[in-house]
Amino acid sequence: MKTSVTSYSFGSYFSEERLGYLGIIDKAKEFGFDGIEYVDGGYMKTPDAAKKIRERAAEQGIEVVTLAVGANFLQTDPTKMKDEVARVCGMVDFAAEMGAKLMRHDVAGGFGADRKHSRGYDNAIAIVADGIREVTKYAEQKGVKTMTENHGFFSQDAARVEKLINTVAHDNFGALVDLGNFMCADEDPTLSVSIMAPYAFHVHAKDFFWKSGMDVNPGAGWFQTRAGNYLRGAIIGHGEAKIWQSVQTLKKAGYDGYVTVEFEGMEDNLQGIQLGLGNLKRFIAGER
Repeated sequence: MKTSVTSYSFGSYFSEERLGYLGIIDKAKEFGFDGIEYVDGGYMKTPDAAKKIRERAAEQGIEVVTLAVGANFLQTDPTKMKDEVARVCGMVDFAAEMGAKLMRHDVAGGFGADRKHSRGYDNAIAIVADGIREVTKYAEQKGVKTMTENHGFFSQDAARVEKLINTVAHDNFGALVDLGNFMCADEDPTLSVSIMAPYAFHVHAKDFFWKSGMDVNPGAGWFQTRAGNYLRGAIIGHGEAKIWQSVQTLKKAGYDGYVTVEFEGMEDNLQGIQLGLGNLKRFIAGER
């Protein structure tokens, strides 16, 4: 396995007043990462941004691994679906220009609260699958594989993500398996990772502290899961996502791709990234 870091992990360091969208490549190299990935944002409007990212990464000798973008394929209006497919295909073009061989896109945030029936995940799959398949067919022509992530509450359970992948049923479409995000859906992450490992194109290592929803609200920095438990981002290895065990499960399943450090804790971002990388490298080596 190789290690990478997402632009999201840098927090405010990603701003142009600090490291900026190119400076994080230099920092990733300095910290010892093999690759870097990006989340979509305003930097993409900078002239030749994708080319500049590709060239800076080449200079530093690290790989641009993937681009993660927002999307909403839960469109019942055919015109809106066509527009969303076209927009996400434009993101594929950006990913290809960056030199990324992977792109993660969102699926949907779920149905509105005003919808009182026909609002289950199966109902959503019937709407979103064709658009997702159309995007991945386009991406395949560009040399980019597309992925869904267990992310965003609605499409977060292992069973849901697995069902979506098997419904889209295209070799170019797979999973970005986030080792911590299953906790947002109140699942045991190690069990969920064992289900999703065969579908993995890419992996995020993210850790969380956990408190029962029966406890007093711990306040700032914490958010609630679907069932009302509390989570707070943690340095990899410090929390309760059982990252070591999940990494071993991935290895047993034959996964040998990138594992990205995704840090969203309350510590300084650079410290969180560095400490998380150190632990992740130990876990990949099988050390406790």
